Amino acid sequence: MSEEQLIHVRLDVVLAERGMTLAELSRMVGVSPVNLSILKNGHARAIRFSTLRAICEALNCDVGDLLTCHPASMARVS
Repeated sequence: MSEEQLIHVRLDVVLAERGMTLAELSRMVGVSPVNLSILKNGHARAIRFSTLRAICEALNCDVGDLLTCHPASMARVS
């Protein structure tokens, strides 16, 4: 049986690289700052492909720049 994989959201990193705020991204993609914050903080349980596409277009990046997959054993302990 393979080890469980965890999805890590790198939205904060990509925003910082672009010098963009969450509020600016919100206006560009039409998603509330609250929902983007939930995604950015890794608390989202799902994301629509249309939203993911809009974020990638606004940030001029690929899905792989925003989302990475790591083994659960590498998860940080809070």
